[in-house]
Amino acid sequence: MADISFPPMEQLQDLEYCIDSNPPWAETMLLAFQNYLLMLGTSVMIPTILVPAMGGSDGDKARVIQTLLFVAGINTLLQALFGTRLPAVVGGSFAYLIPIGYIINDSSLQRIPEPHERFIQTMRAIQGALIVASSVQIILGYSQLWGLFSRFFSPLGMAPVVGLVGLGLFQRGFPALGNCVEIGLPMLLLVIGLSQYLKHIRLVRDVPIFERFPLIICATVVWIYAVILTAAGAYRNKPSHTQASCRTDRANLISTAPWFKFPYPLQWGPPTFAAGHAFAMMSAVLVSMVESTAAYKAASRLAIATPPPAYVLSRGIGWQENSGQFLLPFHSPYSLQYIVFFLALWLQLGYHSYSSLT
Repeated sequence: MADISFPPMEQLQDLEYCIDSNPPWAETMLLAFQNYLLMLGTSVMIPTILVPAMGGSDGDKARVIQTLLFVAGINTLLQALFGTRLPAVVGGSFAYLIPIGYIINDSSLQRIPEPHERFIQTMRAIQGALIVASSVQIILGYSQLWGLFSRFFSPLGMAPVVGLVGLGLFQRGFPALGNCVEIGLPMLLLVIGLSQYLKHIRLVRDVPIFERFPLIICATVVWIYAVILTAAGAYRNKPSHTQASCRTDRANLISTAPWFKFPYPLQWGPPTFAAGHAFAMMSAVLVSMVESTAAYKAASRLAIATPPPAYVLSRGIGWQENSGQFLLPFHSPYSLQYIVFFLALWLQLGYHSYSSLT
């Protein structure tokens, strides 16, 4: 039988690359870096919300961000090589914020007077709860039970779960833009304008650079704009909260981060276990499993690949838990906003179909 291929544009409009495409190396590297910037936003936002509530310092926050990025990279490689083998990036999930917030507010932890000691004990408690909860997911994945359950999932069931996880955090994320309107609002308008209204403009070599690289362009322009405002003294007499949100020299992440840090298992000490913490974390694990299942199916659709069968879904769920549970309590399940092809294109992985992979 002749090898029949269908160009991506014939199946999904405005899609130029699919799972077996090999774009130029220069464009591949730019797309990979852009996706890193996208990952960096979530990797910074989650510790920024949680670490101060635990009593952690700027140095603790930098260490957590480093570990989150490291674990996300490991999980992505494991999924690309042994899990679902889909070109998707694994990142932190907001589904874990509510159970982690419950653990942070535990009275036994809140009674610890010293902030750094409270941070260490909280991290150990979160890690213990995650180890127990993720063990359930590993069992469901490798036993193929999740593949059987996934047959009863439909878009009408999965879409509300994933949507509520993201929309539930709207009150946390979007109001942060108001902390520095003169920087946040131009960034928002610029991203929308370039990616939605100027996407068909081709300035260089007939490449839609505004559609393909909006985040790189916007982040560069707005960061230079923020540096100019900081250097010009626009926030010199502003309240400390405004300076912390707007100035480019007040995050203290670079100055407090070590030049080289290799995350290792149980780096915050041996985990502690509590039944209430474990059951709270199990609820987030179940939500993340539904979220990941929806992400697998969406990724295969966007990659123009064969829909993942039940045993591939189970294998992906099982591999999803292997590397993160001993390294980082914030975990790294799939997240729908990271269903992109940049990593797979970066590695030049040409996957033709699931039948040739498994």
